[in-house]
Amino acid sequence: MSSDARTMRVITQDTFGGPEVLRPAERARPQPLPTEVQVRVHAAGVNPVDWKTRAGGGMAGVLGEPPFVLGWDVSGVVTEVGFGVHTHRVGDEVYGMPWFPRQAGAYAEYVTAPSRQFARKPTSVGHDQAAAVPLAALTAWQSLVDAARVEPGQRVLVHAAAGGVGHFAVQFAKHLGAHVIGTARAAKHDWLRALGADELIDYTAVRFEDAVRDVDVVIDLVGDEHDTTSTRSLTTLRPGGVLVAVPSGVSPELHDAALVRDVRASAFLVEPDGASLARIAELIDRGVAKVEIEDVLPLADAAEAHRRGERGRIRGKLVLRVIS
Repeated sequence: MSSDARTMRVITQDTFGGPEVLRPAERARPQPLPTEVQVRVHAAGVNPVDWKTRAGGGMAGVLGEPPFVLGWDVSGVVTEVGFGVHTHRVGDEVYGMPWFPRQAGAYAEYVTAPSRQFARKPTSVGHDQAAAVPLAALTAWQSLVDAARVEPGQRVLVHAAAGGVGHFAVQFAKHLGAHVIGTARAAKHDWLRALGADELIDYTAVRFEDAVRDVDVVIDLVGDEHDTTSTRSLTTLRPGGVLVAVPSGVSPELHDAALVRDVRASAFLVEPDGASLARIAELIDRGVAKVEIEDVLPLADAAEAHRRGERGRIRGKLVLRVIS
């Protein structure tokens, strides 16, 4: 922790580029405005949007040119409250995904944000586990509940089921009463079955569109940018089905192809959502949903976390521990 009560440690970048552009620095501690809280960050989750933004993609168009501090997933303790805050008090353990897609600066010792963008941390897990939840779990929850409106008995296909968003999507879809099908490497099938998957497809051994049909909902966490997963997924949907395209959105070509097949292709971007985080915390505390962490690294090793994330094959999430 910074020795000066007015400053804090952060990981910042001065230019777009590889993981090496991430560097430690000190910044003034942010102060909460009315309706905001200040949170002392215990842990910060690392997400694909982080390293995409660092390199000039992702949310770089929103944040603008560096310098900026990356990170949106936060778990920590409320240290100050601004005027008008009634949802949280000093000392509350909270977690959230504040400000997304604007800068939240979670790779830091303190953040400030509107109080209702946070929720009480699940009591059954520590800060490391809680920091792995917000962006991934909210993406899964909002794509299933708000975008696709999944109903009991429907067949849901989750691509990249073993990833950060995917492993939550499997669990939430099962909780919603769906028959859950996932794509993942064979080595992760037993784990995903334990999370609730009913069927699994090893995408390295078979083309998924040859292995599954009559799906009501596809949650595509791969996209068409580096593959044709979204386009190929249209053939798995029954008439009236919906494809939620998370990472690469819906191109005009994908939109037209969906119309031809009498299905709907929906773009998606996750939003801060304290109310849904409270619901997710309840599911975690009840044992309905589990959090999977690949590894926890110190804040100073943010660049290494990005290197590992970009190499892929992460099971669940990577987390940066801010307070040891």
